Amino acid sequence: MSPEVEPGTVGLIDQPTTLKPVIDVLPDSVYDNPTWRGMSYFIRDASMYVALLVILTVVSNIFAVAALEVLMGLVVSGLFVVGHDAAHGALFKSKRMNATIAQIAFLPSFHVYEGWVLGHNRVHHPYTVRQGYDFVWHPTTPEQFAALGWWRKAVHRAEWSWAGSGAYYIHQVWWKKMMVGPNPARWVKAIRKDRWIVTAFIAGMLALFTAIGMASGDSVAGILWLDVRTILLPFLGFAWFIGTMVHVHHIAPDIRWWKKAEWNKFKAQMQGTTVLRAPKGFDFFFHWIMIHVPHHVDMRVPMYHLEEASAAIEAAFPGSVIDKPLRFRDFLINTRACKLYDFDAGCWLTYAEGRKQLAAG
Repeated sequence: MSPEVEPGTVGLIDQPTTLKPVIDVLPDSVYDNPTWRGMSYFIRDASMYVALLVILTVVSNIFAVAALEVLMGLVVSGLFVVGHDAAHGALFKSKRMNATIAQIAFLPSFHVYEGWVLGHNRVHHPYTVRQGYDFVWHPTTPEQFAALGWWRKAVHRAEWSWAGSGAYYIHQVWWKKMMVGPNPARWVKAIRKDRWIVTAFIAGMLALFTAIGMASGDSVAGILWLDVRTILLPFLGFAWFIGTMVHVHHIAPDIRWWKKAEWNKFKAQMQGTTVLRAPKGFDFFFHWIMIHVPHHVDMRVPMYHLEEASAAIEAAFPGSVIDKPLRFRDFLINTRACKLYDFDAGCWLTYAEGRKQLAAG
């Protein structure tokens, strides 16, 4: 994107309302997905996950564990992104292979495959940044926030802070939408089955590492610490990484959310997310997921072709895509500036600005 062009300011009158013109500019090469390539990422990430579990069974020093848990959080996130790609049907040509690899790759992050497909593929993607539909980091209005009780206000403040992104993801996405939330009748059986698969995986992990601790002669405290560092901490690390990534995909002062009457697919998928250029080495774990606009334009594009797809889109629609470096300080700025949302004005507000707006009537 040309640096002198602000996102969303070019061709507003002629801007399309659908994604067909955008999909049409994507070259055929971005859909190429040989089985060997997808499997190589899955096997690599799964091998690192197993290796780290083995290391964590013998390493108990709290400082060494802290460093290992950061790495484990990244590896579990990488497996999750592989599963996410497969769940979209992008990683392999075979529908069965996509479903099988997605379900296995989701297990270390305790994700319910069918629940994810429903919430992510059929709600978040079709209705990105649409008021009342897209549940991923959905904004709260000043009026809604004012009506909350003190406890729910405290939860909102915690979850919408930079440190609370993992708590938000666990609470609002993982727990409410996948593990316990109600579902449409035709999805209930499949989601219930996958919930039991995830529950059985967690129980199996707990039994395995408890047995390893007992066989090693560990104390009760030692066994609990082994379970925490092999099961709980990797999940918490993953949740913070993914919660943060999802936040920067769709929450920023220059990302607008839309009322139903104003929303269209072009604005949602081209301007409701971002292309964030990550530092070198970042994509080893996150598999180009920060090149998010082409992923929202067409979910069939495999993760390793997102940069090529982004180049084609930005060449054809200059100024329509938010393209900038991925910087942690921007995430901090976003979490301070984006607390509440005014859907009438189409702008983000801080809590103080929300109170001032309500006071002004």
